[in-house]
Amino acid sequence: MDNQQNTHTDLNTYDVSITLGSSLDDNVQQFRTLFQGDDTFIVRFLSNQQCPEARFCILYIEGMLKDEVINESVIQPLIQTVLPRKTEGGIDHILQEVILSNQAEKVSDGNRLFQGILRGECALLMDNCSEGLVINAIGWQNRGIQEPVNEQVLRGPREGFVESIIVNQTMIRRRLATPKLKFVSRLLGKHSKTKVYVCYLEGVANHQILSEVFRRLDKIDVDGVMDAGNISEYIKDAPYSPFETTGITERPDVAAADLLEGRIIILIDGTPVAITLPFLFEEYFQTDDDYYINYYFASFNRLLRMVSFILTITAPGVYVALLTYHHELIPSPLLFSISAAREGVPFPTVVETIFLLFIFEIMREVGMRVPMTVGQTISILGALVLGTAAVDARIVSAPVIIVVAITGLTGLITPRIKAPVIILRLMLVLMGGFMGLFGVFFGIIALFQHLCGLRSFGVPYMIEFSSLNPSDIKDTFIRAPHWFMKKRPTFISGRNRTRQGNWKGGT
Repeated sequence: MDNQQNTHTDLNTYDVSITLGSSLDDNVQQFRTLFQGDDTFIVRFLSNQQCPEARFCILYIEGMLKDEVINESVIQPLIQTVLPRKTEGGIDHILQEVILSNQAEKVSDGNRLFQGILRGECALLMDNCSEGLVINAIGWQNRGIQEPVNEQVLRGPREGFVESIIVNQTMIRRRLATPKLKFVSRLLGKHSKTKVYVCYLEGVANHQILSEVFRRLDKIDVDGVMDAGNISEYIKDAPYSPFETTGITERPDVAAADLLEGRIIILIDGTPVAITLPFLFEEYFQTDDDYYINYYFASFNRLLRMVSFILTITAPGVYVALLTYHHELIPSPLLFSISAAREGVPFPTVVETIFLLFIFEIMREVGMRVPMTVGQTISILGALVLGTAAVDARIVSAPVIIVVAITGLTGLITPRIKAPVIILRLMLVLMGGFMGLFGVFFGIIALFQHLCGLRSFGVPYMIEFSSLNPSDIKDTFIRAPHWFMKKRPTFISGRNRTRQGNWKGGT
């Protein structure tokens, strides 16, 4: 594929024009003009002790380099090394016998030097030479590898992605030590020039999906890319749907497992998450622990998440529908108890339910935004004080608080599907309040119709729930034993669908 031939193709396309000549002063002046007004741009001229006519200049941005690397690998050798008297055009001699860094590259394109400086590299120019060196001595501070906050596990690896794309791709490559693992680079953003890696396993990934990923990435034309969410909104299918058709993960082990299934990973420099493609509906209910613990317990937990999803979107709507239109479906003792609890409440059931759901979302958002210790205190105060006071003041009834509490707890089991749940929950409450259970059923039918119409990079969103192929449903409602999952998903992987040989068990 043309997209795979050169991983650095897009690194040479910039919006500046620098032409290197033989005059060192003229070359440096071009860079000074581009960085005019920037006090962090450093220019330092050097001369060799044994050959004073050999003049050099290093250019870099303050704070983005490791000073000891530049001092020991560049400045000291240039000053102290014995150079030949005729230094004209001697940049090859400097690269091969003087510079001690193992990450140095000779370039004749001034734009490449300029972009290297912006990325934190050091540019070396030499008098009477129309070429220069780009020396990688990047040294800004990075956050250490830690366990992801949003994807914690009981068993399994404890390391997560960080903001450095080099560290992230290294963590993936460490898990998949194969030459078939490919990283294809792109630069996105007119001003940010954010480096992006498209990662896939050659022969395992579907080439049609891969080509579509490159096509959508190449169409992105924005000023800057700050996070994976910026890219997801431009490349996702059904951009107006509340459901995501691109996944994210903070864990390198999950990214490696997705690659082995035939999926494609997008790494973005400066963000500690990776985009996974394609993303299907069942992945909302899959967790890392499912593949590290006993498959019986993993299957039970997965079914529990699916049932919780159904409860969290339908429970408020069914409660409103029953109390508003279908009293005959409620057992008499329970109906009398609810009626007694609602005595004196001035609002209809649908109003008090929506009000409490709104209050619950406020408490959830506050708990996320404030410091952890304060958030826990606010949650306790909100649940005990506000709930009790609201019931005592007859603003809401006790049964609706129980329903909203169950709704909130079941919604927290699947945090990845939080945004669609909030919208669906409100929609079903309104439909239950206006049309009763018929409205709730119509809403569920519309939901299934919407889900079945979604696609993620050409793959049907609900394909594994509707597939009749046994190999496609062994990792949906339940998690089958690893030795049963011999084939990769049909619609995701390429030609190589076999991921393990025959295993008959035993000792």
